[in-house]
Amino acid sequence: MTKRDDTSRPERGERIAKWLARSGIASRRDAERMVEEGRVRLNGEVVAHPATFVVAGDVVQVDGAVVESPERTRLWRYHKPDGLVTTHRDPEGRPTVFASLPEGMPRVISIGRLDLNSEGLLLLTNDGELARRLELPSNGWLRRYRVRVFGVVDEAQLKGLAEGSVFEGVRYGPIEAGLDSRKGDNAWLTVALREGKNREVRKVMRGLNLHVSRLIRTAYGPFQLGTLQRSELEEVPGKVLREQIPGLGPAPRPSRRS
Repeated sequence: MTKRDDTSRPERGERIAKWLARSGIASRRDAERMVEEGRVRLNGEVVAHPATFVVAGDVVQVDGAVVESPERTRLWRYHKPDGLVTTHRDPEGRPTVFASLPEGMPRVISIGRLDLNSEGLLLLTNDGELARRLELPSNGWLRRYRVRVFGVVDEAQLKGLAEGSVFEGVRYGPIEAGLDSRKGDNAWLTVALREGKNREVRKVMRGLNLHVSRLIRTAYGPFQLGTLQRSELEEVPGKVLREQIPGLGPAPRPSRRS
């Protein structure tokens, strides 16, 4: 079994989970789990420890398939329609976002998720390390939504969400919410948050006795849904990507000593 520590070679390289994440195989956490399950091989030997390093010329396999070295980081905007789950495989056999993508797309993972009945902007990348970075609440990136609700909207309650809230024993961070329009018992709201707990918007609205009948993500940080049509996919130009994400280099990144 392979356990290569930082003294075994002059060139230390990059931790295998991080290397796999940058290759678009999975998030770093999921890649670490693959290592624990014995699914990863380095130069023909099972990797036994996450503190194993990959250097130029190494051959990495996951489930017997050779993994190509990480390419330059790429990002796509995708207009997810409702009715798709944001997962590569669904145990219930429901249609997935990734099966709906055009042929020829590299393997990508999502940055955050949208649930089955939600729609709008979903960011996709071939770099799992970037996905992890952009999902962190510490980024301070706002996620904006248009939300249609059924029920009596109390604007004072909406405003109060900016101070944080607790519903069903779960504490939620500050949420910006405002009423856009109302017709009878239906209303459209604009909602913005930074944390993004599982189904957060729906659960918070339920705490206000409002039923969400439609939820559309319109922005994730600086990236906008814009005029993308349902199921439309568009790559973010490299120049724009580097401008919006400081520290992201213009070329494929070499293994780093870390």
